[in-house]
Amino acid sequence: MGKYVYVIISTVLLLSFGCKSTKSVADGKENFNLSTKQLIKENAKQAAEFKTLQAKLKITVEEKGKSQTHAVSFRAEKDKVLWINASFSVIRAMVTPEKVRFYNKLDNTYFDGDFKYLSDLLGTELDFQKVQNLLFGETLYTLKSSDYTSSVDDESYIVQPKEQQELFEIFFLLYPTNFKVKSQQISQAKEFRHLQIDYLVYQEVDKYIMPEQIKVIAVEGNEEIVIKLEYKNLAFNEQLRFPFKIPSGFKKIELE
Repeated sequence: MGKYVYVIISTVLLLSFGCKSTKSVADGKENFNLSTKQLIKENAKQAAEFKTLQAKLKITVEEKGKSQTHAVSFRAEKDKVLWINASFSVIRAMVTPEKVRFYNKLDNTYFDGDFKYLSDLLGTELDFQKVQNLLFGETLYTLKSSDYTSSVDDESYIVQPKEQQELFEIFFLLYPTNFKVKSQQISQAKEFRHLQIDYLVYQEVDKYIMPEQIKVIAVEGNEEIVIKLEYKNLAFNEQLRFPFKIPSGFKKIELE
């Protein structure tokens, strides 16, 4: 598997997110009559404005006919930190606007770096905000009606830049019911790379609409990996701790 897919896997696995009242968001009534400005406004209104979040996250990775499932704990303080803990602290990661850090007790390794490698690989600036948006069901890039246009196709709104960038093309599909993100797609045709994040189901917990099931498809050349995420037991605005310390004697992972 090439570097591009490796980074996508790492981003999703290492940066992802009492149970309260939860319900899946129903389809609702479709509305295909919004202008681009109205559509972007409605999408922005649906953003979940919480302070902290904790959840259980099930991750299933499918590659070359094989499947692996992992269960992890996820905590977040919005706009400040994303934290993940797996298998009794065997793997732990903490991401802030400045740093990406994780360690793995299975092979006694750790990574301590920033977003530069990921940004160079994708051909666009990648930062904490974009990763957070991806995981919380928000558009990777901020939508502005002056920069984007919309159309209707295949029971979805399609939002795209008025002028696509040379290195890659990006598309956002929005549901015509709750105007949340249905799919985000980035294509680099010259490099035979494609990343697609599908938000299959949303859930409503204490007035917040958050993803329940996400499917990530990463393709490079003729290789494909599928990652399925399922969020459970979401709880908001509680006091949370984010402990993180790289054990002594671990070997640093160097990404070239």
